[in-house]
Amino acid sequence: MTGKISGVILAGGEGKRFNGAIKSKIIIDGKTVISRIIEVYEQIFNEIIIVTNTPDEFAEFKKFIIIRDLITGRGPLGGIHAAMNAASNDAIFIAGGDMPFLSAVLIKKQAEYFNELHCDILIPKIGELIEPLHGIYRKSIKGALEDYLNEGTNYAVRDYLKRANVTYMQTDESEKNLNSFLNINSPEDVLRAGKLSGRSD
Repeated sequence: MTGKISGVILAGGEGKRFNGAIKSKIIIDGKTVISRIIEVYEQIFNEIIIVTNTPDEFAEFKKFIIIRDLITGRGPLGGIHAAMNAASNDAIFIAGGDMPFLSAVLIKKQAEYFNELHCDILIPKIGELIEPLHGIYRKSIKGALEDYLNEGTNYAVRDYLKRANVTYMQTDESEKNLNSFLNINSPEDVLRAGKLSGRSD
């Protein structure tokens, strides 16, 4: 277990490209995406938080902490802010609820690196590719993040990172690491994920 860090799933709301279906409830090779994420998280974190605009859809996960955004309409940053308010640990690991192939090995490596550093945010990087929704965020930035959410109109996570104390962790360009960043944005991604599943489990 990784102490001092809570595991957060940004389960969001409806997927516009899936006729309103919730992306984290999409089934990949017999398992929902969120079930796959939780299987990984339970190996690592002593606290799991699900952030969703539709909490009733996740009633089967009631043993975990299920919360809504406190500041609505802000996308993933709003979910990160809400999770910081709910977490009992010093930092949160964030993953999108549409990422079916998270790697426990990679997350543990990232957590170990974060615990050695004094940065506010740790984001993995493969070549020039970064994945902000596979990041660790220290709760001490909550006030600054809240100000950012209240002051402007641009709520992209990548733009917020330009203002923050961020460290990037260079990561091996292996197939497993690349797959761990995969998210489900279209029906085509579901088909691709189904083909990858046997090689990623």
